[in-house]
Amino acid sequence: MTRREKARLAARNVADPFNALTILGASAIAVGSDADSPYGPGMKGFGRYVGVSYAQDITGEFFGTFLIPSIVHQDPHYHRMPNASIPRRIRHAVVQVVWTQGDNGKGMVNYGAVVGFAMVDELGNLYVPGQQTNLPASGERYVTGLASAPIENFVTEFMPDVARRIHLRVVLFQQIINHVAKTPGTGSP
Repeated sequence: MTRREKARLAARNVADPFNALTILGASAIAVGSDADSPYGPGMKGFGRYVGVSYAQDITGEFFGTFLIPSIVHQDPHYHRMPNASIPRRIRHAVVQVVWTQGDNGKGMVNYGAVVGFAMVDELGNLYVPGQQTNLPASGERYVTGLASAPIENFVTEFMPDVARRIHLRVVLFQQIINHVAKTPGTGSP
């Protein structure tokens, strides 16, 4: 990928509607469940939480998808393995957090995640309200970020398969409903 393509990918990830729904939903839950949060209660707190979440997301995409991969010639995509066994796909989704492909197709350390998570967390210390800025707290957030990173990979790896199965079931049920509706002696008199 070229630098321009990596920049477009980062921008597309930030603008993704699913990303917006995730940020809005997480913000609503966080503010709704803790009125005494550093963000404050109500819509004002919700707005602050959304703003900080977007700032973190934009920072993460800038460093983890664009800047670091451009410098080290890393491919920031997650590469699915749809024809592998499920255990192999699970291992792949977990390992991809720390080991990924370079622009040349060869394996390399996933600097975008390993270094990017640390950079995003340290920058967050400057603007995230109520965040502890000491080394143990930063280390804990870093480990938690790396440990939870496979979740996004699982979604990318398995969601197309789930969507395909759900679609087939919906189509199958629709065909059954259509068949029953056309069968003489059923339905309205």
